[in-house]
Amino acid sequence: MELCTYALESFRENAEFILYRGRRDADSSHILAIAPLSKHPTQGVLRRLEHEYTFRTKVDPAWAVVPLALVREKGETILVLEDPGGQPLDLLLERRLNLTEFLHISIGLANALGRIHERGIIHRDVKPANVTVDPDSNKVWLTGFGIASDLPRERQTAEPPETIAGTLAYMAPEQTGRMNRSIDSRSDLYSLGVTLYEMLTGVLPFNASDPIDWIHCHIAREPTPPAERRKEVPNVLSAIVVKLLAKIPEERYQTATGLEADLRRCLGDWESLGRIAPFVLGKHDASDRLLIPEKLYGRDREIEALLEAFNRVAEHGRPEFVLVSGYSGIGKSSVVNELHWGRPP
Repeated sequence: MELCTYALESFRENAEFILYRGRRDADSSHILAIAPLSKHPTQGVLRRLEHEYTFRTKVDPAWAVVPLALVREKGETILVLEDPGGQPLDLLLERRLNLTEFLHISIGLANALGRIHERGIIHRDVKPANVTVDPDSNKVWLTGFGIASDLPRERQTAEPPETIAGTLAYMAPEQTGRMNRSIDSRSDLYSLGVTLYEMLTGVLPFNASDPIDWIHCHIAREPTPPAERRKEVPNVLSAIVVKLLAKIPEERYQTATGLEADLRRCLGDWESLGRIAPFVLGKHDASDRLLIPEKLYGRDREIEALLEAFNRVAEHGRPEFVLVSGYSGIGKSSVVNELHWGRPP
């Protein structure tokens, strides 16, 4: 395929996009290109390409696949990016990684995500298909910034499950819009936890048949620890992944840097001892930002009363009228929101 000054060959595709690999004719430099799969793409698909292009000055080629150009010709829109080499991680996962490979790639992933968060960016779609790995050097780059945000914290509205931006199988509970919690950098860490789980076990932590089922899994179901799925997975690595998959953000790793420190300790033990000795997780997991917990304290009795009323109406169909009263600023709206958005388990 020829487009402007780029010679491209189809490399892979998914439900929305085709990924090309090729060269720029002017200087023979290697490039990637992403184009909509449909000849008549939706505005949402086009906006994702345009949005990713806006991050070209915010990301670094040391840890991200950098957009170069947004090309529009003959009704087509194509995003052109630098090609760092390597392969998408999801293709590498067609075979089982050994533990050394897992540790090197996961350290690179944690490092790349840490650099993104240092720039004030929340990726919001961390998954193997958005990770590029050089198997020879174990170097890692993140891509897929089509729904990334440069806001430190934002609230996801409760949209229909089929229209939520992102990938449901890898999505943090708060990103579904069904929890009274905001999206922040720790949401990426949950998605990274799903990715590491898949790298370790070859399967996702949850199975679901439809979007509502995926949302239920992330909000309410506890994952089987990786060490119970594969006996050769060290208990420490299993515990790290389970910590990343905590439903409540305050119970996860708070920083990618803290995660990277623990993974590097695991690699050091594995290479020197042939095993990973137990240690306390998160000793170096100190955030440089003030994140005020959104957990509601001291209102369990009131919330329980609202939930009981809701359950009675749902079960018997008889309407009830509940009043929530109190002084201005005492937290009435927060109590009601716990019922409206759903409480984390």
